[in-house]
Amino acid sequence: MRLHFCSLLLLYCIVFVSSFLTTDALACLPDQIQALIQFKNEFESDGCNRSDYLNGVQCDNTTGAVTKLQLPSGCFTGTLKPNSSLFELHQLRYLNLSHNNFTSSSLPSEFSNLTRLEVLSLASSSFTGQVPSSISNLILLTHLNLSHNELTGSFPPVRNLTKLSFLDLSYNQFSGAIPFDLLPTLPFLSYLDLKKNHLTGSIDVPNSSSSSKLVRLSLGFNQFEGKIIEPISKLINLNHLELASLNISHPIDLRVFAPLKSLLVFDIRQNRLLPASLSSDSEFPLSLISLILIQCDIIEFPNIFKTLQNLEHIDISNNLIKGKVPEWFWKLPRLSIANLVNNSLTGFEGSSEVLLNSSVQLLDFAYNSMTGAFPTPPLGSIYLSAWNNSFTGNIPLSICNRSSLIVLDLSYNKFTGPIPQCLSNLKVVNLRKNSLEGSIPDEFHSGAKTQTLDVGYNRLTGKLPKSLLNCSSLRFLSVDNNRIEDTFPFWLKALPNLHVLTLRSNRFFGHLSPPDRGPLAFPELRILELSDNSFTGSLPPNFFVNWKASSPKINEDGRIYMGDYKNAYYIYEDTMDLQYKGLFMEQGKVLTFYSTIDFSGNKLEGQIPESIGLLEELIALNLSNNAFTGHIPMSLANVTELESLDLSRNQISGNIPRELGSLSFLAYISVAHNQLKGEIPQGPQFSGQGESSFEGNVGLCGLPLQGSCFAPPTKYPKEEDEEEEEDEVIEWKAVFFGYWPGLLLGLVMAHVIASFKPKWFVKIVGPAKGKQVDPVRLFMNLDSRWDSFNNKDTVEEEVI
Repeated sequence: MRLHFCSLLLLYCIVFVSSFLTTDALACLPDQIQALIQFKNEFESDGCNRSDYLNGVQCDNTTGAVTKLQLPSGCFTGTLKPNSSLFELHQLRYLNLSHNNFTSSSLPSEFSNLTRLEVLSLASSSFTGQVPSSISNLILLTHLNLSHNELTGSFPPVRNLTKLSFLDLSYNQFSGAIPFDLLPTLPFLSYLDLKKNHLTGSIDVPNSSSSSKLVRLSLGFNQFEGKIIEPISKLINLNHLELASLNISHPIDLRVFAPLKSLLVFDIRQNRLLPASLSSDSEFPLSLISLILIQCDIIEFPNIFKTLQNLEHIDISNNLIKGKVPEWFWKLPRLSIANLVNNSLTGFEGSSEVLLNSSVQLLDFAYNSMTGAFPTPPLGSIYLSAWNNSFTGNIPLSICNRSSLIVLDLSYNKFTGPIPQCLSNLKVVNLRKNSLEGSIPDEFHSGAKTQTLDVGYNRLTGKLPKSLLNCSSLRFLSVDNNRIEDTFPFWLKALPNLHVLTLRSNRFFGHLSPPDRGPLAFPELRILELSDNSFTGSLPPNFFVNWKASSPKINEDGRIYMGDYKNAYYIYEDTMDLQYKGLFMEQGKVLTFYSTIDFSGNKLEGQIPESIGLLEELIALNLSNNAFTGHIPMSLANVTELESLDLSRNQISGNIPRELGSLSFLAYISVAHNQLKGEIPQGPQFSGQGESSFEGNVGLCGLPLQGSCFAPPTKYPKEEDEEEEEDEVIEWKAVFFGYWPGLLLGLVMAHVIASFKPKWFVKIVGPAKGKQVDPVRLFMNLDSRWDSFNNKDTVEEEVI
């Protein structure tokens, strides 16, 4: 029997371990398995399952020891302690804990116990403090990544790590000088990234510059001085060099980098450059494919580009360049990405078709001073942005022939005429703030790719095109500030990915409640902006029941901003105008978790639905300037993320719910011009508001309004007070002398009545039914009523 039980127990253990381990981990010894399990149990790991964790585990087939551990991103949360079972895995050669949250842990010195480590990656893991000196014991390391943490102190002690080929310390808070002999002591180093720290000093280069194996160097956003430039120019094997914002006082002469014949990518943004070094006769590495000169105080278009025939990527944004873009620029044979944003460029040399045969695919010349007709875009255009210029005339129909075009942003210009009827192939169409006329083309064919459509602030008329239903990927739809006349588009709820719907300031009319009086069930809607239209009727109690995207426990898709269409070289983020906290402002980079409802400026009536309390992630709610009645819903206290609440200019009655004081994020509230009454709840959410947030409610009292709910007694000037005091003394003397005789007479009468019960009294009052009347108590009751009557005026003053 005992043998049978032990066999079952052994079988259970085998099954359990087999289910816990992947094929690669089946060779692990029991003590190694136990250490792995204990390490996992040291942290919260709700974000990952067992298979995710063990997919990154490898054990040696011969020894059974764990040799590789790679945690999945975002899996662990907690403190990495010095006694962690991790440090029992002494045979580890590869350890990657990156992109987890070790909650401001210090780096334990026990990492030095893992002496066989060759790869150690702790990037983006919330580590703080100094790097322990014992890290220098890991002499077999070839790869060390401590980037994107909050590490401090002097440069880490890495000079003993002579086998290092990869060192990334970027995005930390290291300070002081870098070791002057860093490169000579690390002869195999090929990748060095130190950007975004507070480092100073310079570096030494081996006597034979060709002996340095360094091919990638990033030193930007530190506090280096000019003396660091010359040694860098000797690292002739470099192919990627980043020197952004070096904090050098004098202009940098780009010609000093001429010896770097292998250089492919050069980023020297946010430095002042010597103008002469940007001329066409300057010597510069002809191998360059990417040159980034952002914010370098350049005032003329750099002629140096003429000689760099291999350039594929040019970024001269945020400079002071005037005049026109030269015609030769578009003839660079390999140019595919050109960023000319935020300069003072006025146009293009040559004809309107100067761009037609250019190889450029990603072109951005937004925020300049360009005028006239829009040029014919390059044939291979993928991304075309020209927002915030002064282009006029019609949008060229040649855009319709650009089959590769994905993003088109021509917003904030002066285009007129109709919208081209070819938008279905584009993912992003932004024509906001022009003078376009006509209707929105009803030409969105089946399988349309459109994800963002913004045509706000134009002169568009007609109705919303029903063919939008073919845009199953549509996330962002804004038609605000036009002249569209239509009923509410309930049919749009068929779009499964719609996040933003803005219909503000048009001529929409009719009811907002669905025909069946059911909930307004948009599956993913986060922002609904319907202000300043002519919507009427009431909202049913269940109106907000199925708003899943604004309810808790939603599944994010990993996006940070709505419409963040991007690749390695460009990014597009949706923006919109919102009324928030009483102000009307443009919201750039609309966050995916941002949720707001604005029904202001309509003719809605009836009670505010209690189902509003289901939208726990709502950030802003604006129902102002309507005809809502009833009470403020108590359920609003459940909207725990609420920051802005505007219910002003309605006909809401009753008290302000004190429960709203529990909304810890509520920074703005306005209930002005309603029919509210009672005391304004006191607390940080209310005390920080101005008087204008509560004005226009006759029955409201308390701070911040001037009238108190309990007014103090009226005060008079000093002389009048003295006269009144004298009058009061005389009055109270009269009362005193009249009071006691009355008291005595009352006692006698009460005794007579109680004792003898005259018939007249019995007839008026009724029989006592055998009850004894206490004359003293009867008198006390009468006396208290007298006091109440005598103090009536005082009590009324206190209430007022």
